[in-house]
Amino acid sequence: MTLKKQLQIIGMAGLLSSSIALSTGVLAAAPAPTSPQLSVQLWSVKDDVTADFEGTLTKLAAMGFQGVEFAGTFGKYADDPKGLKTFLDKLGLKASGAHVPFEKLNDANFEATVAFYKAIDCHYLIIPMDKRAFTAEGAKEVAAELQLIQEKLAPHGMHTGYHNHKEEMLGEQGKTPWDVIGQGTSKAVILQQDVGWTEVAGKDPIDVIKAYPGRTLTTHYKASAPAEGNSEHPIIGQDTTDWKALINANKTWGGTLWLVVEQESYPEGMTPMQSVEASLKGLQRIIADMQ
Repeated sequence: MTLKKQLQIIGMAGLLSSSIALSTGVLAAAPAPTSPQLSVQLWSVKDDVTADFEGTLTKLAAMGFQGVEFAGTFGKYADDPKGLKTFLDKLGLKASGAHVPFEKLNDANFEATVAFYKAIDCHYLIIPMDKRAFTAEGAKEVAAELQLIQEKLAPHGMHTGYHNHKEEMLGEQGKTPWDVIGQGTSKAVILQQDVGWTEVAGKDPIDVIKAYPGRTLTTHYKASAPAEGNSEHPIIGQDTTDWKALINANKTWGGTLWLVVEQESYPEGMTPMQSVEASLKGLQRIIADMQ
């Protein structure tokens, strides 16, 4: 059987089972409550990471982050995952996940990619973007590929997933490209919502979490997505998002293990590192107020 045929069969099976579930009108039961840890997507400070990998991660750990989500840059550890794991352990940081393109998980690269991330104890390999997923039809292909990859990752105790931008969230609720991915994949595939982009698309991120209980194992907390005309303040806690309600939804419906701060917009006069720290402190204050 050809790969194309496998993808078609998996995609149709996933969509059929999801359609049956949705037709009942019954929301799936909420997962067990979680206590998420705080991470940062290293793309937020990509220039700092490129210029001084070790120094930047040292500063992020000192800020209070418990984990980092990698974005393809590893400094001198690019070919030394064991050394990277030792360095992370020294800082008290965990690998909360990594953004990994489909290419790194194809047949030619799969074993090397898995070996690297297993060595740093990183279990969540998230596809950061695929323009096919900007349409419902293209999202079917993406969903089928995600499912194939998940089946290959399962024996390694790892998960793949997908991270949204604005386009995946556009359209009628329940029929967006994001819904096609969610309905066309098993529960083992992570739906890593980026709440900043979800809000730019005009959707409520809490509704997105509740639509797929237990599948938001990691989620991007972004106050302001860099969309044209978006005037939202880019620092968490200084914007208009109801973070307390969102945190509660992540904890009670999302099955969320990591809240990942991502900064793509920066206040005038503030560096990316300063912006990330300000968002972390804002998030920490909100969490403290909930206790």
